[in-house]
Amino acid sequence: MKDIMELANSLQNANFKDEKTVRNIIKRVSALANKPVPRQLEDQIVQSIVKDGQKLDMQTITDMLNKKK
Repeated sequence: MKDIMELANSLQNANFKDEKTVRNIIKRVSALANKPVPRQLEDQIVQSIVKDGQKLDMQTITDMLNKKK
């Protein structure tokens, strides 16, 4: 639970225009969810957030992870 709260807090002040930051968040969520994210999916998520300006929140990330099935 502590890890989830730390992640949620880090999302509040994160720079979502920075690719490195977004990749780090994706990796943290992947680890917490125990769901590996293939590089291609990670690239798509980064593209949609950094370049397309899509909103990033826990629900968006969860939806993207679930779509990979």
